[in-house]
Amino acid sequence: MLWSILTILFHEPVLVQASLIGCMTSTTFTSYWTTLTFLLSSPPYNYSNLVIGLFALIGILSMGFGPPYSRFVIDKFVPLFSVIVGELICLTGIVIGTYTVPHTVAGPVIQAFMLDIGLQTSQIANRSNIYAIAPKARNRVNTAYMLSVFVGQL
Repeated sequence: MLWSILTILFHEPVLVQASLIGCMTSTTFTSYWTTLTFLLSSPPYNYSNLVIGLFALIGILSMGFGPPYSRFVIDKFVPLFSVIVGELICLTGIVIGTYTVPHTVAGPVIQAFMLDIGLQTSQIANRSNIYAIAPKARNRVNTAYMLSVFVGQL
């Protein structure tokens, strides 16, 4: 049964594409949240652990973006369009955060918000795309996809 997960991965190019996108997006997301602690605890910010922990609340704001986006965009267009939009949102957040960090704390806040939204939209679109591959093997397809996402977080 486990071998069939690898077989699906090698026979379905849509799953390979979604897995690579999920892996790379998770890499940017994880590297941001990991290095954010070091950034905010050092000069010019010198924030306490409590204030740094409160940055995680930014994710709550972006969670409300997923359901309406799914209803109005992902359901109406090809999922690849939403994946590209999600990746462009992530890239824009990275650029804004990178070039505004020395000047203001708004840069990391905007970057966190845009990374959360971009990751969420691309993952929702990827999942809607891969679930059409093999409806009877949905768990195996999801396992292959999520394995690549977790590898990106290492």
